[in-house]
Amino acid sequence: MAVGTDAWGELLELARDLRAELDDHARSAAGLPEGPAPELPPPPPMVSAGGGRGAAARREGGPPAAAPRRPEPRPAPDPASIPGIHPAGLAAAPARPPSPVPHRSPRSAAERGEVLRAIREDLGDCQRCRLASGRTTLVFSDGSPDAKVMFVGEAPGADEDRRGVPFVGAAGQMLTDIIENVLRIPREEVYIANVVKCRPPGNRDPGADEVETCGPFLMRQIEAVEPLILVALGRFAVQTLLRSQAPISRMRGRFHRFGAGISLMPTYHPAYLLRNPADKRLVFEDMVMVRGEYERLTGTTLPPVRSRRGG
Repeated sequence: MAVGTDAWGELLELARDLRAELDDHARSAAGLPEGPAPELPPPPPMVSAGGGRGAAARREGGPPAAAPRRPEPRPAPDPASIPGIHPAGLAAAPARPPSPVPHRSPRSAAERGEVLRAIREDLGDCQRCRLASGRTTLVFSDGSPDAKVMFVGEAPGADEDRRGVPFVGAAGQMLTDIIENVLRIPREEVYIANVVKCRPPGNRDPGADEVETCGPFLMRQIEAVEPLILVALGRFAVQTLLRSQAPISRMRGRFHRFGAGISLMPTYHPAYLLRNPADKRLVFEDMVMVRGEYERLTGTTLPPVRSRRGG
């Protein structure tokens, strides 16, 4: 099909405009200064109006050649797909956008404390489930109401049942070591709670009915504290918070989103580590990730990890 001089001029102008738009887009993404687009090669020799297949068709009484169709505009491509520009060289657009910072209301630590005290008063001398008959003390929480990191365990043990504070036995001492020697945050500056507030007989897993009764109080605690990071300790806490039956070995080692953008890290329970000390390295790896997330979300730098032997 013969293309007239005017039609070819329109096509050439459109091609130049599109090329200039792509180049400007790529240069802007790469942080390069703007500049003129390279010239396109000259058009091929024109076919005269009196020759070619179109003229032959007219001489033979055939239909005239169709007018050239104006090409539809195309959206500019992703700069990363343009040859010669590597994604790593782009000034903007990181390889993976950071997760959003969870919303935190402007309440003070005192105001958060008041909300938590109201939740504790609501629990009262709780008799809502069968665990009440076997407990010594209801175990509500420990730590700062303004904490940026919150730890959630399964249920109180014998030591906790006697003292009314979560994680105070041998497993509690290991948790304190993890918080203060790996995260390098004082224990009193984090917040610690359990899925249920009373010790199950024989340290069995809490029943579904017990979690259904007590779980809403834990959710209210999380809403009051509004932590940036949740650390779920052990299979039961992980599966309860994430509503998943996946084994903890498949869940740990990466963050999961919880609620309004909270970063949740599943990891092994300190009591498990007392029986399986070889897996301490896995919890260490998880806590190093928690350190990095804490620093990113708060804009602060934590002290370096401290060895117990090194003091």
